[in-house]
Amino acid sequence: MSRFAIVLLCLVLAFPAWSAPPSASAGEIERLIASLGASGCDFQRNGSWYPAKKAEDHLRRKYEWLRERELAATAEQFIERAGTKSSMSGRAYQVRCSGRPIVTSAEWLRARLAEMRKHDPH
Repeated sequence: MSRFAIVLLCLVLAFPAWSAPPSASAGEIERLIASLGASGCDFQRNGSWYPAKKAEDHLRRKYEWLRERELAATAEQFIERAGTKSSMSGRAYQVRCSGRPIVTSAEWLRARLAEMRKHDPH
């Protein structure tokens, strides 16, 4: 094997984070975002409440931004980097579901993720 091939192989193996998120993780994140959109809950962002579908659209845009930069390889990274607070104001997102107390979006998303994994383990 040539030196060039060895160096190239070493570089590829040294930087696994450069790869796209695993399809299982990407699918899990997509299901998580879609579950918020289908929840019927309201989503507070920067002091204003929005319907679940608007929240889904917003989080999907944030996820696409993270994916382009390879910054959300897991659902946990997605929640931490896109689903917890406004990147503009730093204010925490909140979720309000009928008949339930208002919770942070991070709490709602983590609970939903745990429920999804419980019913559909990898």
